[in-house]
Amino acid sequence: SLNLGQSSFTNWAAGGQNAYSLNGLINLTANYKKDKSAWDNSLILGYGMMRLKEGTPEWTKTDDRIDLQSKYGRKASEKWYYSALMSFKTQMSDGYNYPDTENKISDLLAPGYLLFALGMDYKPIPEFSAFLSPLTSKNTIVNDQVLSDAGAFGVDPGKKFRSEIGAYANLVYKKDEIFKNTSFATRLDLFSNYLHNPQNIDVNWETMLILKVNEFLSATVNTLLIYDDDILIKVDEGSEGEAIMGKRTQFKEVIGVGLTYKFIKFK
Repeated sequence: SLNLGQSSFTNWAAGGQNAYSLNGLINLTANYKKDKSAWDNSLILGYGMMRLKEGTPEWTKTDDRIDLQSKYGRKASEKWYYSALMSFKTQMSDGYNYPDTENKISDLLAPGYLLFALGMDYKPIPEFSAFLSPLTSKNTIVNDQVLSDAGAFGVDPGKKFRSEIGAYANLVYKKDEIFKNTSFATRLDLFSNYLHNPQNIDVNWETMLILKVNEFLSATVNTLLIYDDDILIKVDEGSEGEAIMGKRTQFKEVIGVGLTYKFIKFK
């Protein structure tokens, strides 16, 4: 999908600011099922920019993500599969805490998350699956020296890699026609570190709602909620201007009306 936004004001007494925005989202799935084998793959690529006619910087980033997941299962019973899952998440370009564009707070592979899990996958209906893993390796990559030295994203200061062992759950529900011309998908990822504060569960919950107008036009609503006990967010400034960091729930929402193309479904 490709969503465009624009607002323009000329001699407008109530006030306003000219703005342009562009958001793109690619959501690909490739699933295979035959005999006792099932292999599910998904790739989400998202990027968005916004420009205000007046302001600094001219272009600011509104979305940036790479999310790849692959899960292979071997049938154990009617609804259960022995399964292995791999997940990789990162972003494409520098991130800033606007309007500060001198000090970047994220970058490609800073952070990057690589996860491997072994467990059981429960598939009672085609639209839903619940993958449960008691043996999971979650690896955090911070491939930027400045962010690494600051101990960003939970790595030890100066280190570029952190590995955690714990339990993991991946719940997915996807339906093409939840209502007429309306598709819905949601995915919830939960992770608990066995060795460090196991009660503080990492949460990654995404939903996507697509309302189809016709073959090429649609409206999309995409939300993403994240809580990670190891990620500190700037919440205030001290008396001398130093950043005060704290643990916070992150939330992002993107609504757009624009062009959408859905590929042919192969069987």
